[in-house]
Amino acid sequence: MSEHVTPPLVLIPENAPFSTDQRSWLSGYFAALLGPAVEGATALAAGDAAGPKLADNDDAPWHDPAMALPDRMEMAKDRPEPQKLMAAMAQQDCGQCGYNCADYANAIFLKSEERLNLCQPGGKDTLRMLKKLEDEFGSAGGAVPKTADDAAPKAAPELGPLGFCRENPVEATFVSRLRLNAPGGEKETWHVEIDLTDTPIDYVVGDSLGLFPANAPALVDAVIAELGARPERKIGGKTLRDRLMTDYALGGAPDSLYQLLSLLTSGEARKKTQALAAGEDPDGDAAYLDVLGALHKFPGARPDAEVFLEALDELQPRLYSISSSPKADPGRVSLTVDAVRYNHRSRLRLGVASTHLGERIPETAKVKVYLQKAHGFALPEDLSKDVIMVGPGTGIAPFRAFLRERDATQAPGRNWLFYGHQKQASDFFYKDELNALKDKKVLNRLSLAWSRDGTEKTYVQDRMRESGAELWKWLEDGAHFYVCGDAKRMAKDVERAIIDVAGEHGGKNPDEAVAYLAHLKKTGRYQADVY
Repeated sequence: MSEHVTPPLVLIPENAPFSTDQRSWLSGYFAALLGPAVEGATALAAGDAAGPKLADNDDAPWHDPAMALPDRMEMAKDRPEPQKLMAAMAQQDCGQCGYNCADYANAIFLKSEERLNLCQPGGKDTLRMLKKLEDEFGSAGGAVPKTADDAAPKAAPELGPLGFCRENPVEATFVSRLRLNAPGGEKETWHVEIDLTDTPIDYVVGDSLGLFPANAPALVDAVIAELGARPERKIGGKTLRDRLMTDYALGGAPDSLYQLLSLLTSGEARKKTQALAAGEDPDGDAAYLDVLGALHKFPGARPDAEVFLEALDELQPRLYSISSSPKADPGRVSLTVDAVRYNHRSRLRLGVASTHLGERIPETAKVKVYLQKAHGFALPEDLSKDVIMVGPGTGIAPFRAFLRERDATQAPGRNWLFYGHQKQASDFFYKDELNALKDKKVLNRLSLAWSRDGTEKTYVQDRMRESGAELWKWLEDGAHFYVCGDAKRMAKDVERAIIDVAGEHGGKNPDEAVAYLAHLKKTGRYQADVY
């Protein structure tokens, strides 16, 4: 979900909503950032004698978010180094790293990006694989012909356009939150509105908003107490408490923390910290160990606070699909956010950004945000084209935006939404809005699926098969198909349903049905916003 560099690493699409000045700035910024790497990359991309071929989404059979990491690495094992790096990414092109998967891999290979921990969906697994690959490549990886200027100190690159990249966020005003679940629901989902009036941000439907959250104060205080440190201690010009609130991630304990703890333990405890640092799971609890949990697990190891901070990962921004339309909601952006809460071993665990938005940030407070331009997720330019949208749960977010946009532009094309959740009584998000759009004939078809109502679970892909004949007719008439939601299960199930519909109602054999879906993707008529 960040269009980050000029060719050959990332193309800035002609229809990307950047002004001429912003385009010019982007070109200059990335030329300065990559320096000679850009010149070398032209040859590298061609795979000539200058080096191996760079990663490319169109030449990546592992580019499937549902595919397990070991399977992706196996497919890429005989490929050049940049493509192996790409295979280690989560394959979601979510943009949280500031790139798409191929461009992040190329930036690492070309040494223009040193950070290996930016792939949020890939988490520790991606980070460990990237480190392993870098060790295997050695100093040869990303070797670009050196110039006489390389010996001279380089000035830090300028920040990107204000509000249009994660390195240069802007302050916006938090307006309101409204709970979308009715009583009786198991989830806690919020409609959040943020005022963009005093920011340079403008967006189109399909884009996402990056948001910098803060950790829960209770968790920060518990970590400080466990360290036996003073919260007011100054480190790098800020107090320890402020550092832990806004600068460092307190979620899954990083390998570097276990490496630090291994230096402060002995015997069996040291063996366990070393095993955890190597990605092993000696006690079967590694998946649940956050930073506080790691400190609890090894109570005899208490590092100095400053050294402790150095072992933590930076707190990364979170991306949310925008659920508003600039034509229908000028000056504002809305998000649809599931608040993550669960208990583990008598401790309440909280999603950082989701509970920050859902309960902690007060109205009128400032929040740091930036716009993340969409990668190939947008309404058709031809307003007469029909649109099919599949978005269960919070996956409805961009489709609420699509429908509001289609209403505002009076697009003549038909609109069909497949929406589902657990229970109709409690989890029918935006029910009144959707019914009003049906009454206005903006929403021509609304297919609903509820997995916890009745004895049998029903999902959006089941509704697609039930409506297979009509769905096939829409597709054959040129409809554009969109899906938003879970990358590893739901999106794959939706793809399978399209293949089944093509077989049953299009008379295609299995190979032809798979090829039909591939053609939809290649021609831009199947687009996904998955996470």
